[in-house]
Amino acid sequence: MSNEKIIDYIKSLYVDEDITLLHKPVFLGNEKKYLEECIDTTYISSVGRFVTQFEEMTANYTGSKYAIATVNGTTALHIALLLSGVNPDDEVITQALTFVATANAIKHANANPIFIDVDHATMGMSPQKLEDWIVENTFKKLNSKTKKNDLINKVTKKRIAAIVPMHTLGHPCMIDKIVELGNKFNIPVIEDSAESLGSVYKDKHTGTFGLMGIFSYNGNKTITAGGGGMIVTNNEQIARKAKHITTTAKISHKWDYRHDEIGYNYRLTNLNAAVGVAQMENIDKILTNKRATAQIYRAFFNNLGIEFFTEHKNSLSNYWLNSILLDNKNERDSFLQYSNDNNVLSRPIWIPMNKLKMFKDCQVGNLDNTKYFEDRAVSIPSGYRI
Repeated sequence: MSNEKIIDYIKSLYVDEDITLLHKPVFLGNEKKYLEECIDTTYISSVGRFVTQFEEMTANYTGSKYAIATVNGTTALHIALLLSGVNPDDEVITQALTFVATANAIKHANANPIFIDVDHATMGMSPQKLEDWIVENTFKKLNSKTKKNDLINKVTKKRIAAIVPMHTLGHPCMIDKIVELGNKFNIPVIEDSAESLGSVYKDKHTGTFGLMGIFSYNGNKTITAGGGGMIVTNNEQIARKAKHITTTAKISHKWDYRHDEIGYNYRLTNLNAAVGVAQMENIDKILTNKRATAQIYRAFFNNLGIEFFTEHKNSLSNYWLNSILLDNKNERDSFLQYSNDNNVLSRPIWIPMNKLKMFKDCQVGNLDNTKYFEDRAVSIPSGYRI
C-alpha cells in the first residue's frame, strides 16, 4: 500500500484545503439570514420560531410523529433513557464499539452499561451476539408492580432496562432484528442515531424503529446546528414529557415560575435551531454530494485492493464518515501517522468502551468483531466537496 498515493488522491478531492479536515461544516444557504433574524428579534434562547420549525422539519424528514430539540445528542439520549423507564442501578445493553457519549449517557441516567459486539457487515450492534448474551446471561422474573416479566442479569441480579444500538459512522445496523429481540424480551430499544441523519434501512429512516431515536448536530456531523440534539418518537405521551422535563419542568404560565418535578435545562436555543433549519433546507444536496464522494472513494480503493466499508444490503447510508479497513494494526498506525503528518486528518475508530478506565469493570460479551475493527478501521476526510 502506498500511503503517499492515497494522501495525494484525497488532497486532489479537497483541493482548496490547506489542512484536509475529517468533516468540516458547510454553509450553503440561509444560515446568516436566520441568525440575523434571531438577533434582530432578540429571540436567541430557547424560545423562538426556529426551535419549533427545526423540530417539525426533523419529524417530517424522518417520518416521526414528534421531534424534541435538545442542546446536544448526549442530553437527548439521557432523556430518552429516563423516559423509557431506566431507573438508577438498572443495566442498559449497548455496543462496545461506539463513541463515548453513548456510554456516558447511560451513566448520566445512573445506570450501568453492558457492552456486546458489533456485526461485521454493518459495524453496528450484532443481533445474534445480542440474543446470545441475553439467553446465556439473564433470566425472567415477574415484577409485582407491573405484572410483567423483567429480564434480570444472572451475575449482578440487576434489571436489564433498555437496549441502545448505534448506527456506526452513519451505516444502519440491523435494527429491525434488534427491535424484534427487544419486543421478545420486553426491553425498550432506543436508537443512538447521532451519526445517521439521512440514513435509511428497509425504506425507513434510522431512529424510527425503536421506542425513541436520537440525533446529533455537532459541528462535524452531516448537518450541524453548531451543537444540538433531537429526540424522535411516535409516542405522544413521551414527546410531551420530553419537552416538559427538558425545559426545567416549568408549568406554562404568563408570569409565574412553578415547576412540578425535577427538570433539566436541555432545550436547544433559537440561535442553534436557526442554523439547523438552514442546514435542513439543503440536506438533500449535502447527502447527494457525500454519496458521490463515497462512490469515488470506493472505486479508488477497490483498484488498490483496499477494503472500503460500504452500506449493508437493504441500507442507504449517509456515509457520514468514509472508512477503509487496513490489513492490521501496524499498517493502520503507519497510515494514521503519515496522513496526519501530511495535513490529512484521518482518524482510527474509537477505542472500545470496555477499554476505557471508567468502563473497564462493565460486563462484556464476545467482542471479536469489535477487536477486528479497532485494529483496522480508519476514517478519512468525508466532508462536502465544493
